[in-house]
Amino acid sequence: MSAVLFDMDGVLVNSEDYWVEFEREDLFPDAVPDDDVDLAETSGMNFREIYDYLEAEYGTAISREEWVDRFSAAAEEIYTERVDLLDGTHDVLEQLNENDVPTALVSSSPHEWISWVTDRFDLEDGFDHVISADDIDAASKPEPDVFEYAADEVGVPAEECAVVEDSENGIEAASRAETTVIAYRIDAHGDIDYSPADEVVDSAAGIRETVLELAA
Repeated sequence: MSAVLFDMDGVLVNSEDYWVEFEREDLFPDAVPDDDVDLAETSGMNFREIYDYLEAEYGTAISREEWVDRFSAAAEEIYTERVDLLDGTHDVLEQLNENDVPTALVSSSPHEWISWVTDRFDLEDGFDHVISADDIDAASKPEPDVFEYAADEVGVPAEECAVVEDSENGIEAASRAETTVIAYRIDAHGDIDYSPADEVVDSAAGIRETVLELAA
C-alpha cells in the first residue's frame, strides 16, 4: 500500500463507546420516540446527515437546531475529557513516516471536533493530511466520496490506499472507494457486516501489525 487513511471515531479514539451510549440513551429516544432505530444505520455518518436521515426515514420530534446543539455539547465533553487514544498510535505513525508512507486522518466529524482530539493527544503533526467530510460537498458514508477525496489529497490512487475503519457504513464506504479495508472490530457496534473488509482485526496491536505489513 502506498498510503494509509485512518478513521478517527472508534479507531484512533474510543469515542464510539460514548457516542453509542449518548445516542441510545439520550438523543435518539427524544428525536425518534416512536421507533427503535438500529444505531448501525447511522454509525459513521456526519451528525448533521444523521438528522436528515432520521427525518426522512422516521420523522423527528426535535428540531435540527436542538439536534446540532446537543450533539455539539456531547462532542466537546467526549473528545476533551473522556476518550483514550488507540495504543501505539504515535509509534505506527512514526514508522509510516520513516518509510515515506503518507497518512491521513479521515473523519465524518467537523474539523473543530477533530482538533480537540489532535490537540489533546499531540497529533497535530502526526498526519500528512487531516480531512473532514465537511471539506467536500458530497454524500456521507456509506458513499465512497470522502475516501476518494482523501486519496486525491494524499496523491495516491484509492486502490493503493489502506483504510482503517470500524463502522459498517465506513467499511462499506472504503470498500466502494476500492481501497484495501482494514476493519477494526469493537464492541460498541455489535454484530455488523464485516464482509466488505479485506482484513478484520480486534486489537490495537492487530491494526499496527496489519498496517505496517501492508505498507512494507
